[in-house]
Amino acid sequence: MTVSKDQIEAHGLTFDEYKKIKEYLGRDSNLLELGIFSAMWNEHCSYKSSKVHLRKLPTKNNIVIQGPGENAGVIDIGDDDAVVFKIESHNHPSFIEPYQGAATGVGGILRDVFTMGARPIALMNSIHFGSPKNHKTKNLLSGVVSGIGGYGNSVGIPTVGGETKFNDTYNENILVNAMAVGLANKNKIFYSKAKGLNKAVVYVGSKTGRDGIHGATMASAEFDDNSEEKKPTVQVGDPFTEKLLLEACLELMKDNSIISIQDMGAAGLTSSSIEMASKGKLGIELNLNKVPCRENKMTPYEMMLSESQERMLLILDDNKEEEAKKIFDKWDLDFVVIGKTTDTNRLILNFDNKKVADIPIAALADKAPLYERKFTLNKLKKEKVEINNLKKIKIEDALLKILSSPNHSNKSWITDQYDQSVMCDTIQKSGGDSAVVRIHNKEKAIAISVDSSALYCKADPKTGGKQIVAENWRNLISVGAKPLAITNCLNFGSPEKTDVMGEFVDCINGIKEACEFLNFPVVSGNVSFYNETNSKSIHPTPVIGGVGIINDLKRITNIKTKENGNLILVVGKTIGHLGQSAFLYENFAMNSGPPPEINLLNEKNNGLAVLELIKKGIALSVHDISSGGILVSLAEMSMSSGLGLKIFKPKKLKNLYEYFFGEDQGRYLIELSKNNLKNIEALFKKNNVFHEIVAEVQNDTFEIEGLFSLKTKDLQICNNKWYEDFNAIN
Repeated sequence: MTVSKDQIEAHGLTFDEYKKIKEYLGRDSNLLELGIFSAMWNEHCSYKSSKVHLRKLPTKNNIVIQGPGENAGVIDIGDDDAVVFKIESHNHPSFIEPYQGAATGVGGILRDVFTMGARPIALMNSIHFGSPKNHKTKNLLSGVVSGIGGYGNSVGIPTVGGETKFNDTYNENILVNAMAVGLANKNKIFYSKAKGLNKAVVYVGSKTGRDGIHGATMASAEFDDNSEEKKPTVQVGDPFTEKLLLEACLELMKDNSIISIQDMGAAGLTSSSIEMASKGKLGIELNLNKVPCRENKMTPYEMMLSESQERMLLILDDNKEEEAKKIFDKWDLDFVVIGKTTDTNRLILNFDNKKVADIPIAALADKAPLYERKFTLNKLKKEKVEINNLKKIKIEDALLKILSSPNHSNKSWITDQYDQSVMCDTIQKSGGDSAVVRIHNKEKAIAISVDSSALYCKADPKTGGKQIVAENWRNLISVGAKPLAITNCLNFGSPEKTDVMGEFVDCINGIKEACEFLNFPVVSGNVSFYNETNSKSIHPTPVIGGVGIINDLKRITNIKTKENGNLILVVGKTIGHLGQSAFLYENFAMNSGPPPEINLLNEKNNGLAVLELIKKGIALSVHDISSGGILVSLAEMSMSSGLGLKIFKPKKLKNLYEYFFGEDQGRYLIELSKNNLKNIEALFKKNNVFHEIVAEVQNDTFEIEGLFSLKTKDLQICNNKWYEDFNAIN
């Protein structure tokens, strides 16, 4: 039966793409084959608009075991330990069905990690919502946070931090990016590449239902006013089954039964079977009558395109099925041999003793469309912000306005809904620069940070791309970790728009430049295009998830000031850049000027010097300076401990707004005892690192000498006020 033009359009394929499908098949496709091509050729699975640019990113160095192309990235951290990690988006499903969209995003990223043979040890997230005044925001926020907590808490993996941001640009297209980190033996990593002929293809986990059909296709299309109609494409998660699946897979992985393993994520059984066969240059034949189904009379089309959760596809070595089945029976999970590997290089599907699909594997994978989209590069905003032209505002009022804003207020009311301490290895929870999770029974730990900066990227995507990598680097260093590698989730509008594609290309170039200079490779990631509704795109929002190593648990730092009389130093030069700053945005509703420049030489030099101080035990607390500038970062240190600060007026920079609120990059605040000042000055002089004393720790008063004086507890009250006001909204 020949498919119709309407069916081709409904599957998100162009007519030119369908001509290619006919060419590869040598005939018209049937509806099942059309659905399979649709799943594998959509943006979410094929990266057809981004792959040509993603290839620019640095993905290798001496610690990278596995870079992009597998379920997750893997890096060597010594002692035969490996860290496995990845971040992915679940934006569209979370807007349609906030709880399940966010929950299944967490479930999917956990499977990506334990599929590689790693036990997950931590979860992070980056979530972006529209204006708090938007009538949808409160419900979306509540659902997403509940979904993240509900799934992660139930599986028993700590959610140790992340970020929550608000901006009008996300009013009709929220972002929900979930990151998982796991620990594995570096000599026991599992891959998805199929090997050998006539090997058993095994379905394990939950039964297949009708939820999530066309989920990957939906994620590769923009929204319109009828997005509510897409609710049936949102998957439904069961974290308790996920826990059983995790334990069963890790138990089976203790021997040599598994040849390859793949999560049934986006596009379900279709993508998992094709990716395994494609990587192994093999064919695969499945009997769909054997697929465990939880609903009656499911069709081959529904089985192949379902995105029901908590499922895996395994290829087992000869004569291993019986012992493997015992493990999955013990954990009360389905275990069914549904097919075999072949030498045909084709996907062959049988149902009711008939061949219902026959497709060359290469046509679905290697020959998927690859587009070099046209793009126009962003024109940099060069205008300088003239402070004298702005309405006069007191420095303390400007500070309080920032601290009480949605983006800078205390988010503990969100993170307190997550279990951050389960597994008993969380050393540092959310609220600082990075979370820290100990490697169980060892004297070393993993630091994890997630960052984004949409305003910078909108103003200048290349600089914004560099900045977000650099900020992630600083956040890891600030807790005493050596930065190792990153994963990224690149959230953009439609790649078919030349300006959006230009933002993407520029951002990639910025990320590339920063990662190369800092030796901070990209080992995994995700591209999420079509984040727009009714043709209105979100701001470009690349999210960076970074991982670092701490080899001495006694040398972990945080942002809490420690003792009266200690000094606070600022490391790095303050020029006073206010373009795209929180000062302008929160006090004057302005997004003016270019973002601050990124000097990667200074970034690296300053960061390594700070790390050396931490290792020597001289730096007592550390905080990177980012959004809001020096004054906001000082306030965050003060509020975190409850101690006060006496802040000194700068001697050289005349404009106090520029000095205290400028967002110049590559800077840190460091607390030290006065006895160590000479040692620090010697080290900084040796490494040509600029520094100056900015404050002294005192009892409970936060003040700038001669300008204002506030009680630290009043700062804390101000910082908590926005949530109370937001919570009162009906």
